[in-house]
Amino acid sequence: MGHPEPFKLDYVSIGNQECWMLYYRGNYQKFYSAIKSAYPDINIISSCDRPTISPSNPADLYDVHVYTSSTNMFSKASMFDNTPRGAPKAIVSEYAVTGNDAGKGTLVAALAEAAFLIGLERNSDVVEMASCAPLFVNDNDRRWSPDAIVFNSGQHYGCPNYWMLHFFKESSGATLHPTAIQVSSYDQLVASAITWQNAKDKSTYLRIKVVNFGNQAVDLNISVVELATGVKKSGSKQTVLTSSSPLDENSFQQPEKVAPVSSPMANAGQQMGASVGPYSLTSFDLLLEPSKHDSV
Repeated sequence: MGHPEPFKLDYVSIGNQECWMLYYRGNYQKFYSAIKSAYPDINIISSCDRPTISPSNPADLYDVHVYTSSTNMFSKASMFDNTPRGAPKAIVSEYAVTGNDAGKGTLVAALAEAAFLIGLERNSDVVEMASCAPLFVNDNDRRWSPDAIVFNSGQHYGCPNYWMLHFFKESSGATLHPTAIQVSSYDQLVASAITWQNAKDKSTYLRIKVVNFGNQAVDLNISVVELATGVKKSGSKQTVLTSSSPLDENSFQQPEKVAPVSSPMANAGQQMGASVGPYSLTSFDLLLEPSKHDSV
């Protein structure tokens, strides 16, 4: 594998989209038993769906692939809401918006994927991890679109979904909080809230992410309740990913046509008003007061 020294391996996937094949399950069980016998701590990933996993067909995780249109991807924000809690967890090893509105990486595709990831974030007790597919593409040898990062022999740029993933960098290891959206006659919003700590200065933030998948701007009244600390009056920021058209893409000529823009928030508080524009992903990073247990 190009790595001469031993290295830690935590996961092994047996097969790839092969559960339907005639001999997969029988061969899977042979591989599962052999690997577990030699390496009991390795997590085995099955290509079969959760309902097929049982004591006679065991797995530590099951693999999920999602390729669909932007509208359907947005609706899949609730995909795992009713999944039975407990093992095995899912690993969404491949997800991407495909089809006409995906283009070579459009804003609307990135927003749909953001809504889907918020759904995974809210269901992190039954979803172990996720990864977009594909990550890289050589612009001189395109075999799939869209991709997160495009390059040629001398240039590169990130597609809107690459920039969208920046909104989730702090999600791993963060604390998830319940959210509720109350907007009448408008079902194009998906939101989540986490608290995360800045590794550099140890400040703690409440991050509220909101996807607006519709063509209307929405005014929000944000109410933060049941946190152990309050929101500081200064130090908060708002970051927005949007563009003039939902089908806008980045390119070598305009590598950041669709990219996040951050600005300080002047009205941060536990009760505050905010607006999210049409076809946008917005995060509100609210700086929290130090708790009594924080070290100085």
